[in-house]
Parts: sequence; structure tokens; C-alpha cells
Amino acid sequence: MSTPRHIRLGSRGSALALWQTEHVATLLRGLYPGLSVETVVIQTRGDTYKDRPLPSIGGKGLFTLELEERLRRGGIDGAVHSLKDLPVIDPDGIVLGAIPTRDDVADALVVRGAREEGQNLGNGLSVLREGAVVGTGSRRRAAQLLARRPDLQIVDIRGNVDTRVRKALDPAGDYDAVVLAVAGLRRLGMEARISVTLPFETMLPAPGQGALAVQCRQETEWLAFFGGIDDTWARAAVTAERAFLAQLGGGCRASVGALGESRENGADARGGSDVRPVVRLRLWGRVSAPDGSRQVDAQTTGPRDEPDQLGRALAQQVLRQGAQEILEQIAKTDGMPNDNRQP
Repeated sequence: MSTPRHIRLGSRGSALALWQTEHVATLLRGLYPGLSVETVVIQTRGDTYKDRPLPSIGGKGLFTLELEERLRRGGIDGAVHSLKDLPVIDPDGIVLGAIPTRDDVADALVVRGAREEGQNLGNGLSVLREGAVVGTGSRRRAAQLLARRPDLQIVDIRGNVDTRVRKALDPAGDYDAVVLAVAGLRRLGMEARISVTLPFETMLPAPGQGALAVQCRQETEWLAFFGGIDDTWARAAVTAERAFLAQLGGGCRASVGALGESRENGADARGGSDVRPVVRLRLWGRVSAPDGSRQVDAQTTGPRDEPDQLGRALAQQVLRQGAQEILEQIAKTDGMPNDNRQP
């Protein structure tokens, strides 16, 4: 296959999804001058059932299955997602063709009446009043907030980013604050709405948070085409995070956070004229009980070119430290196994 002159990218219809797809299109146009990119909007199950909590309608494929099916049939050439929405196991015939350079991975609070617009109040939870009502549809976020502030009232909230921000800032609304990803707010030009950027000690991000994913069919030509916008550093980090999640079997029903970071660690030991920096990957993982009563944290480092092994090893470590009991209790309470998805 010669380099195509026109491609079709599948996208959900939200403002954030469309921004992400256009960003990928811009990267591809920069790499392939003259390329025409068409955006094909596809509604997913997760977009249809906006009034129900995510775990209650099943995590796996909520925001991806319809795009993947269109991709498999040839109706689109690539599908653009927030990477954290993707299952950790690739569907038959479909692969991750590209993970572009990653954005900010942190979570943030948007707090009603807490500040003048554009004034970030720091990185703590003290901005929230006693018993504040905080909106989030993520068990990961809820559990980590409760671990630090058990007095908070966590209430489910759904909707696009702009909808959730509007609900948070409504003077007559039901929420004192909502939790959102910094990357999503930035991409929509809403960074000034951030009241507090949460430190990782308080809120470890979802595996893959802040990263985009471009799925394509498992064909050499398409892998080569999309591979031009792949970021090696981002792929290593999120591969380790997703391997950690996969080994735990965690999903929407489990609270799993992970963060991989690549770091140059001086020169290697070979000497001579072939001295190059040794790049290590640090991985931080966390499993929390839904009510925040217990958390298991662990960190490890290893070669950047072995992210899968690193993620699996860290998962075994947290399981030995007590995460197994947390996950078993969640599965028992929900009456079903977890599904390898972390919103």
C-alpha cells in the first residue's frame, strides 16, 4: 500500500473526542503533506446511557466497541480514543497503531465558588468544606478522595467535560466540586477552571490517563502509516501501566491507579565511544478499597524496553501486600469479576 491521500478517522461526538481526533489528524498532516483526513462520528454505548453509573452498565467496551467494529469492517481507517478508555487486551485484528506524545496525567478539582477564575489554589483538599459533595463517576477517584477525606460525600456524575464543569459551578447545583483530568480541561481551553491540581500522593491517575490512542487494523501498511506519530516514551510508560492493570484484572469496579515515568539514569557501563544514557522506567501503582479505608501502594524501576514485565511484577507485589483481598471483596460485593477497564 502506498501512502494514502485520504483517510477516515473514527471518533465519538463529544467536544473532547473531536478535539483529540483533530489533533491526531494535524499530526498526520504534518507527517504526510497533502493528506486529507475525514472525521467519522460514531455513537457508542457509553454515550447512549448517560444517566447511569459506568460500573452498572459494564465497563468493557463502553466507549470503544462501536468504533472498533466500524474499523474492523473497513468503514474507517483508524479510531481515536482516550487511551484510558481502551480495554487492556486488543480485539482480534486490531492493534494500537500509535500513542502520540502524552499530555498532563494529573487529576484536578473544579470547585464552586472557591476562587477567582484562573487562580489555582494549590494541590491540597483543604479547599473543600467539611462534608462537601464531590461529583465523579470513577471509583478510582472516589476511593482515593475518601482515603484522604472520609467526610466527603461522593456522588456519581456523568456527561461531557463541559457539562460536568457547568454542574460544578452552578450556584444552585448539587455539587460543591467535580474531579476531572487536567488533560481534558486543557484540550478544551478550560484550564482556568482548575481550582486544585491534585498531587499523585493524593490521586494517582488511571492507567493511560493523558494519552491518546489510535487503533488500526493489524496490517503492516497501516502500522507503518500510523507509527510515524508514535511516541516511544509515552508508549513505554502506558504499556507498563496497562500491564499492571491487566495482571490485577482490575476494571471499572476496582480502584487502580498507575503512573509510569521514563528517566535517564546516567551512562551505561560499556565505556569507549559507545556511551549512551541508560533509560529506566519507574512505575508507581495503587489499589484502593472503594470506601478509601485501605490502600496498597508500591513502586519499582526497570529497563524501559521491558514495560510489560515491569507492570506484571509490580502487580504481583501489590497483590502480596494486600491488594488481593481488596479486589476479592470488590468482586464479591458486585457479584461479578472485574473487566480490565479503568475509567
